[in-house]
Parts: sequence; structure tokens; C-alpha cells
Amino acid sequence: MKIVADLHTHTIMSVHAYCTALEMITEANRIGLYGMAITDHGESMQNFPHFYYFMNLHAIPRVFNDVRVLKGVEANISDFEGHLDVPEEALRNLDFCIASMHMPTLHGEPTVEKCTEAYLKMAENPYINMIAHSGSPYYKYDYEKVIKEFAKAGKLIEINNSSIKHKADFVPNCVEIAKLCKKHKCRVSVDTDAHFITQLGRADEALKMLSDIDFPESLIVNASVENFNAYLKENNIPLS
Repeated sequence: MKIVADLHTHTIMSVHAYCTALEMITEANRIGLYGMAITDHGESMQNFPHFYYFMNLHAIPRVFNDVRVLKGVEANISDFEGHLDVPEEALRNLDFCIASMHMPTLHGEPTVEKCTEAYLKMAENPYINMIAHSGSPYYKYDYEKVIKEFAKAGKLIEINNSSIKHKADFVPNCVEIAKLCKKHKCRVSVDTDAHFITQLGRADEALKMLSDIDFPESLIVNASVENFNAYLKENNIPLS
């Protein structure tokens, strides 16, 4: 199995990433990816893009160098009530919106109950497509409760290769999340969270973990061009 689209990537606009959008798209073409999403961080990260950046992403063609390019964002969940650091106006302007929790931008002491409530708000948010790298032991939530609601709402849970490859304390949680996604038929996206071109599209660790639990390919939206295009069509994301 491989991924045909990488839906969580960062450019130099995320400050701690090291390639331009053009370099990332060029690499996606070189390694044969059908699609990718540009998902730089929301503005509450210090020195991160102003929302004008997200409003102007339409400047990038939807198909460039034979790669289907989704214009997106990784919005930071700002509080446990589920507020985001990206204005609704910008979210409406984008193809693909990720929500995630990060220590620099989410203040207050996390509890399972608080994190669960924040993620349930993401299931209700019409502009959010996916939650990312949610296997953090620091932001643990009621996996069963949230995943059931995400499945009902047609939202995605990310299986983040970077978490599995580099963060050993995330791995047991990622496995549990994946097993519950399988149980409740909640679709996932396997992504790299790439911050440099050598990471883009390379999700071997995440794919091995899913293979080990016999995770169905039909639930992985970026496992095939057919799955990916069906997801885009379902969510009214233009194909070209």
C-alpha cells in the first residue's frame, strides 16, 4: 500500500519548515503523488502567516506540474471550547482544513474531558475536514466517543507518520485510534506532516502500522486515486 496524496504538509510560511510551495509541488510530481495539500499553521503560532496568506492561496493553480493541489490550513485549536485561530472567512476560502492541538497555542491544563469536548466541536464544525496527530499523550481524549462522532459527521482522523516515526509515546495511542477507526468505519488520511521535501509522501511507518492491524484500504481516503477523488467530490472540492 502507498499514499497517492499527502494532505498535511508545510512550507516556509510555517517558519519551522524549509521549502517553498513550488519545491513541495515539484517534489510531489517527481515521486508520483497524485495530490497534496498545503496546510501551513494558523496565525497564533508566533511569526506565522496572516490570514491574508490563506485568502490568497487561490493564486496557486488547482493542478500544477500534474499534481492536484489543495489549498488548506492547519488551524490551531485555541481553547477547550473549540475555537480556532483562523477566521471563518479564511476557512470558507480553503479546500481542506485541519484542526490540531499544539502546546504553544492551546493554553490551560488539559484533561481527557476538556480535550474530548474540543474535538467534538471539530466534528460539528462544517469547515473542518480532519484532526491531525491526535495521538499525543498530553492531549488524550475519549477516543471511542470522538471517533464515533467523526464517523457520523464524515470527518477524517489523521494517521500521522511523523508521530509514529519520531514519538514513541504517541504510538500506543495511534494504534488504539486506528483500531477504533476500523471498528466504527471512520475514514482516515495517512499523512507525513512534511516540513521538508525528503519527508513528502513517505509514510511507510504509518502504513505498516495500519497493515499490522489489517486496516481496510476502503477507509483510507488517500490510499487510491478513486478513494481520493470520491472524497473530494463528496466534499464539493473541485477536481480541477
